[in-house]
Amino acid sequence: MTLTGKTVLVTGANRGIGQALVDEALRRGATRVYAGTRQPLTHADRRVTALTLDVTEAAQIQAAVERVESLDILINNAGIALYDDLSDRSVLEHHLAVNFFGPYAVTQAFLSLLTKSSGAIVNNVSVMALAPLPFTPAYAISKAAAFNWTQSIRALLAGQGVRVHAVLTGPTDTEMTRGFEIPKASPQSVAQAIFEGVETGEDDIFPDPMSAALAESWRTGAVKAFERESAALVAA
Repeated sequence: MTLTGKTVLVTGANRGIGQALVDEALRRGATRVYAGTRQPLTHADRRVTALTLDVTEAAQIQAAVERVESLDILINNAGIALYDDLSDRSVLEHHLAVNFFGPYAVTQAFLSLLTKSSGAIVNNVSVMALAPLPFTPAYAISKAAAFNWTQSIRALLAGQGVRVHAVLTGPTDTEMTRGFEIPKASPQSVAQAIFEGVETGEDDIFPDPMSAALAESWRTGAVKAFERESAALVAA
């Protein structure tokens, strides 16, 4: 799938990776990019349509559906990451609401359009879906849930012609990683790698140097093989 002539929706599009995804989609020739944000957004390119879209608000999701006439690629990028120690259940519930149930609700709402276009779903999870950083365990738990859901709908939607991609992002230079003194990829380079992975049909996209170090062992490992075997049962 190339971006030329396609319609794309990006959640969490006002900053960081989301903002870079909007700009990269335009650079690659998308004819319409819907930018979902909680706050009002303006963009100089007339191909961008701003949508007020808090992924935890059912009414806003439905209002967005009513404005989008067609859709080829849905990118579930909106997310939160807060420091915690799992002592407060409400913090865990907040992460699950935004990072798991939010993408679930948005995907369900736009699924008919994606099925009609034989489109693609791109879920920006995290390498922490594979192993947690103990400073942000609630975030890691929510991303692990999002990754497992991504694997599940990948198998369930394959027969409907909808591709499902997981983006296992490593440290990226955004507000979310402020305070972590570690090497970070730029949002622009991550956005480029995400669309390259979509265009080449990668199930799981490792878009930065840190995550890329895990890519080969993941793709050839026992866990990925088990996922493929399980998905084959659905196809059968």
